[in-house]
Amino acid sequence: MIKLIIFDLDGTLLNTINDLGKSCNYILEQHGFPTHPLQAYRFFVGNGVSKLIERALPETQRAPEFVEKLRKQFVEYYSKHSEDETAPYPGIMKMLKELESKQIKLAVASNKFIEGTQSLVQKFFPDIQFASVLGQREGIPVKPDPQIVYDVMREAGITNKNEILYAGDSGADMQTCVNSGIKGIGVLWGFRSKEELLENGAEYIVEDPSEIVQLALQK
Repeated sequence: MIKLIIFDLDGTLLNTINDLGKSCNYILEQHGFPTHPLQAYRFFVGNGVSKLIERALPETQRAPEFVEKLRKQFVEYYSKHSEDETAPYPGIMKMLKELESKQIKLAVASNKFIEGTQSLVQKFFPDIQFASVLGQREGIPVKPDPQIVYDVMREAGITNKNEILYAGDSGADMQTCVNSGIKGIGVLWGFRSKEELLENGAEYIVEDPSEIVQLALQK
């Protein structure tokens, strides 16, 4: 029986790509660098803000110190614009409420900085009682390192991995599942392809949020 479902945030619960892309383009413009089409950011995000900045920069400008400088500028700007165009994907709210009604615990594990993660979850899902909402924290490696999953499990009080599912939209999410020993659900409404999800270990593939409810109740 499934007792806990862990969700990625960007590309899984929320469509954040326009706000992420516009914020990153703004920072690039401030430093005179070329910007990118917003849809290109689907392939830049997923591994934390530092990696997003690094991927968006010209190859000759990716020194760690400079990336960190731009990371701070991005976080400051994005924090003010993270809700401009961001919204839950269709069917997400209904899915969360149905899972909650079945006494299945819900959690979020994101590579977005933790303040941004918790702020967006509170903004868009105020009526959902998440057992744990974690994002990128200083000193804790980002996904696909499994530490964030272990921390969520501890906060949720669920230790049996057979009672947990993890839903995400990227290869990094599916690698996190493999590394943590939890079965992964690859969602097709997010930022990456079915092929990437399968190549990185997705146990299940779903096209609609309602299918996650079905999976949870079948296990």
